[in-house]
Amino acid sequence: MPEPAPAPADGLARDGVDAILDQWKAARPDLDCAPMGIVGRLSRASRLLERALKDEFARHGLEPWEFDVLATLLRSGPPHTLCAGDLSAAAMVSSAALTNRVDRLVGKGLVERGVDPTHRRRVLITLTDEGLRVTNEVLEAHVANERALLAALSGDRRDQLAGLLRELLLSLGDTAPE
Repeated sequence: MPEPAPAPADGLARDGVDAILDQWKAARPDLDCAPMGIVGRLSRASRLLERALKDEFARHGLEPWEFDVLATLLRSGPPHTLCAGDLSAAAMVSSAALTNRVDRLVGKGLVERGVDPTHRRRVLITLTDEGLRVTNEVLEAHVANERALLAALSGDRRDQLAGLLRELLLSLGDTAPE
């Protein structure tokens, strides 16, 4: 087993990805595996963040996908209503998946489904008063949770990371919805 590499030059402790990179360096010294460090850290960070977000939503009796639908309706502004097609596109799920999600949220009394009076074939999804209350309450806890999860980074470092991630996402084909 090769001796572990020294602590990174930035003075931070070594993480699990450092150990994997050490193994690759020993197994394939001819190959620059530095990209694995970035992608591996993004992947691990994503999993850890998703777990922490899921735990916070569970404290409020919600699944992450439920909050996503509720937050999308809240962001739409008063009257917090979207047609099913727009909600499906914003949530990036199929219409069948959205139907199931809306059914569950209707069952919880957080949204209601109605027919658009100006277009009878269009279904409208609206936050109920309880849905509006719950979404605002969970939103405040969610933002506080995300702030705590990023507390190890200064404001400048968070801004720098956000910019780098935006650049990466754009290069991978992610674009803002029109």
